[in-house]
Amino acid sequence: MIKKLMIGVISDTHGLLRPEIITIFKGSNLIIHAGDIGNSQVLDGLKAISKVIAVRGNNDIGEWASHLPETNSVTIQGTSIFIIHDLKELKLEPKKRGINIVICGHSHSPKVENRQDVLYVNPGSAGPRRFKLPVAVARLILKPLNPEVEIVKISV
Repeated sequence: MIKKLMIGVISDTHGLLRPEIITIFKGSNLIIHAGDIGNSQVLDGLKAISKVIAVRGNNDIGEWASHLPETNSVTIQGTSIFIIHDLKELKLEPKKRGINIVICGHSHSPKVENRQDVLYVNPGSAGPRRFKLPVAVARLILKPLNPEVEIVKISV
């Protein structure tokens, strides 16, 4: 039976896990971190909310990050999700590979875009504010017909 699932999507925390994120992601079936995590404490905090899938970003260095893959993928209820930190590093063609959703980070700018029937989700940055970009995360709702994405901006 296919049911509605909520996936928390976060990126570019750079070592900061804001308390608001715990509330925003409460009830998530999964949390995906698209890299530039910053430290293992961020992952531990997210794991206290739900299962976590994470990839390594360009700033994730050191022993704590050595086990993190540069890309990852998961299929949930028939929906194929590919995760990479920097979209510019994407070497494959998602549609040809049967990928439905690509999750990325790096730019610190939230963006949701549908290209060639592939949904691209960048939740923006949930870490320290950079420039005038918003601090944000995303909620991805997987449901039987079409996934929905909500960008959630966090007041700082």
